[in-house]
Parts: sequence; C-alpha cells; structure tokens
Amino acid sequence: MTKKTAILLYPYFSEYELTTALSILMQGGKPVSFIGLTKDPIIGESGLTCLPDLTIDDIQPEEYDSLLLSGCMYIDKIIDIQDYSSFIQRISSQKNFVTAAISSSPYLLAKAGLLKGKKYTVGLSEELRKQSPYFEEENYVGELVVTDNNLITAWGAAFISFGVQFGKALQLDFEEGWYRG
Repeated sequence: MTKKTAILLYPYFSEYELTTALSILMQGGKPVSFIGLTKDPIIGESGLTCLPDLTIDDIQPEEYDSLLLSGCMYIDKIIDIQDYSSFIQRISSQKNFVTAAISSSPYLLAKAGLLKGKKYTVGLSEELRKQSPYFEEENYVGELVVTDNNLITAWGAAFISFGVQFGKALQLDFEEGWYRG
C-alpha cells in the first residue's frame, strides 16, 4: 500500500504556502488526503473554499507517512483547539514520519510537543515566540527553511524551497527545475 500525505486544513489557512508542495506531491504521484475537524467547507485566507476528504477522527494513521501544514492568518484563534494538537501528536508518532509546517503553523507543532529538542524556524516574531510556553528559543534558527531529521519548518516567503524540501524528504520523483525562477 502506498502511504499518503495528510494535509490539515483550518480556517484562514494560507493557500499559496501549499501550492508548490501540492504540485510536487501530484508530480511525484503521492496520494493525499485533505483533513478537517469536520467535513464542513473550510475557507482559506484568500477566500478559497476547500472540502476536507476526511475528518481527523476518520483517518487511520498507519496509512500516512507525512503531514503538511500551511500557515494560518489567525493562528491565535486555532492554537487552543486541542483537537489539532491531539491529531498532530497521533499521526506524527509513527517511525520515519515526515512533518512539514510553514509560516505560523510550526506553532501548532510546538504546542503538540513536536519541536522539543529540534531545530526549527517559524514565521512569528521573537516577542511572540518568547510569550508562548511552547517554543524552545535556543532551538530557533533564523533561516528560511530548517530541516531537523524528518521535521521541516519554513517561513511563508520560502514556500517554493519548502515544497521542494518536502518532496525530497519523501523521496518523490519530480522535476525540481519547474520550481526555480
């Protein structure tokens, strides 16, 4: 069975931050599932409406080898929704699982405990990181894309490099030149 990539959606997710990664997943023939708290439509920050394939309760974690998270315009509105943290912990606990989060979404990883002892970057200010009890400031790296084993984090502006790094981490066959200017 070919394992899939789970793409977690939430209100005001950043559509553009997923574009390169989604294209690479398609090009590499990687099956994906769009996941929501419910199957209700989810509207992204640019107004794109998406329908989740499954809810977080519907998935079988063993069918997945990766998780992709986009940033969220209003991360502060979803960070305290425990269902997101529980889902991220549950699916990411598998061996050799690749987790990729861009822009503000590493905040969700931090809350779920996935950044403990890991090098990371995030599209939040130093002040916001220090106000949060979840970030380990000593492990923050001020680079556009940071990889620590099977964990990939990035700033939103690096969505092309982020998508390419994600495709490489999954060992997908894709034409990297498509994504270079």
